[in-house]
Amino acid sequence: MKTHLPAAARGRTQIDWLDSWHSFSFGEYYDPEHMGFGPLRVINEDFVKGGAGFPTHPHRDMEIITYVLSGSLEHKDSLGTGSVIKPGEVQMMRAGTGIRHSEFNPSKTEDVHLLQIWIIPDKQGLEPKYQQKTFAPEDMRNKLKLIVSPGGEDGALDISQDAKLFSAKLDKGKSVAFDAKPERNYWLQIARGAVEAGDARLGAGDALALQKETGAVTVTASEDAEILLFDMGR
Repeated sequence: MKTHLPAAARGRTQIDWLDSWHSFSFGEYYDPEHMGFGPLRVINEDFVKGGAGFPTHPHRDMEIITYVLSGSLEHKDSLGTGSVIKPGEVQMMRAGTGIRHSEFNPSKTEDVHLLQIWIIPDKQGLEPKYQQKTFAPEDMRNKLKLIVSPGGEDGALDISQDAKLFSAKLDKGKSVAFDAKPERNYWLQIARGAVEAGDARLGAGDALALQKETGAVTVTASEDAEILLFDMGR
């Protein structure tokens, strides 16, 4: 089964410094038909104005991935971590037994555009952990690059869940493919640009969910595009 979630069908939060689009129920946006997909609980596409951001707040028992598309995001947490995340860098924060953090746009003039992703861990009460890694653009160009996986295989960030996350930056006309297995769930998120996946035409912010699918799935860029592919157990 394939399900297309158009960008415009997402929930939205707009305040003076934040424009956030929610693929699944989040905050004041609630839709019982969109509570998550397998262990994938949150995909928020955030645009944060210069000099603004999220003040210190707590999390627990969640695997949190930050993927910056443009601009930069400054992070501080209760583990003593201080970092700035830029395009090409991916942050992974294990909230576990509890962590507090803040996220701010350090620029006074440029917005930061990012995807914030939450995945429910396979165990509760884990020790909090912070990871950040830079991935070379050539490793993602016109191929799927593994950036998050259980155990951190192939240099990916480590997640405590049966879930893998791949990223690809596609030139117009180029394709990537993966073999779908019926016992797996797949979520294809279009970060920017436009692609075709089978008979589905997807633009920036759109997503395609696949369940109980078998065989090769080819994703072809109809314009330059950046995509995220989640491969998850049930």
